[in-house]
Amino acid sequence: MTTTSQHTAARWTNWGRCASAEPADVVRPRSTAEVAEVVRSAAARGQRVKAVGAGHSFTSIAATDGVMLRMDRIAGIQRVDRGTGHVTVGAGMRLRDLNRALDQIGLALPNMGDVDPQTVSGATSTGTHGTGARLTGIAGAIAGLEIVTGDGTVLTVSPDDHELFGAARVGLGALGIITSLTFACVPSFLLRAREEPMRLPDVVAGLDALVEDNDHFEFYWFPHTDRALVKRNNRVPEGTERQPLSKARFLIDDEVLSNGLFEVVNRIGTHQPRWIPRLNALSGRALGAREYTDRAPAVFISPRRVRFREMEYAVPRAALPAVLSEIDRWVNRSGETVSFPIEVRFAAPDDIWLSTGYERANAYVAVHQYHQMDYRRYFEGVEAIFGEHEGRPHWGKLHTLEPDTLRARYPRFDDFRSVRDRLDPQRTFANAYLDRVLG
Repeated sequence: MTTTSQHTAARWTNWGRCASAEPADVVRPRSTAEVAEVVRSAAARGQRVKAVGAGHSFTSIAATDGVMLRMDRIAGIQRVDRGTGHVTVGAGMRLRDLNRALDQIGLALPNMGDVDPQTVSGATSTGTHGTGARLTGIAGAIAGLEIVTGDGTVLTVSPDDHELFGAARVGLGALGIITSLTFACVPSFLLRAREEPMRLPDVVAGLDALVEDNDHFEFYWFPHTDRALVKRNNRVPEGTERQPLSKARFLIDDEVLSNGLFEVVNRIGTHQPRWIPRLNALSGRALGAREYTDRAPAVFISPRRVRFREMEYAVPRAALPAVLSEIDRWVNRSGETVSFPIEVRFAAPDDIWLSTGYERANAYVAVHQYHQMDYRRYFEGVEAIFGEHEGRPHWGKLHTLEPDTLRARYPRFDDFRSVRDRLDPQRTFANAYLDRVLG
């Protein structure tokens, strides 16, 4: 090992407190060369290696009993090409830091999810996405990447290498350690946000227009009720003046109601489950309509301080009304109480082999449960519904699928496994999660 890499050993736990690991060693490399050295040394000892980001995946996709690489020292913007808008960044850079750095140079990612603590490599490797019928997930903006393979070889992957590019952009950490990513960025932009409560039947009835007529559309449905919170975010003409939320309105809506009071509601629901339907009805009415215009990251991102567990599946967009109806029936007849709203988003097809969006326009349905409540029966019941509609699981969120089922949902599944055989034949980057989902 080099003298510049820092070594420690400590128990690792993810944000959702539902995955943990006790690695034999934790290393914080400073460069691609150091990563390659760590991989070669570990492979020679027959030891496994995994990179970990922010721990925001709900699965054990980053867990290892071998060497855990914390990539936070390989971060920051490395190169900017003003002609193409391509920006190369270290794999350990957090999305929140990338958004700030891009804004300072007048650029932005084309789309974002609703939280931003993840590292860029962790977010893209698990298929993290935002919402927008004409926009792909974050990995769809990748224009190139650098990866260290199982024998310590450093590869530069570009769109010219159709096979590696198709496999590596959403690679699950199975192909190697990503050390840098190049994103095709766009000029920074403002979004006009319009948020308001609606009845779920009205949302479903007008779904096509809501999805197609807005750059970014999503909604949150409160189970046990017919209440939903609808969010429309649209780009505004250049030169439009920012009209952000006032500090007071942000404090009341996003901190007091959406986090502080919601934490209290969930704690009450944990001890008094029968109260949850009534609490949901109150929550569905607590947030009123609001409109504001701000920089894209400020509109996309919401503070999420209430801890939860999550499962999310992509289903064909046309199947969404049936999926929601079946979830509603299951919740009503099961006796389960669900305190978290169900989040629904949309994305365009892409050409990434293990992306949930591979050659299919999707609706994404995410279900959550408070971290102190048992989520298993609820998630199992909803997962069966997703399965009836060709659902593809988000790789960083809880699911139970195994290779035979996944092969039927992802047309390039075996092609991906062939690339893995070539880049990591000794399974230096394997762990229990990858053994389960890839075989």
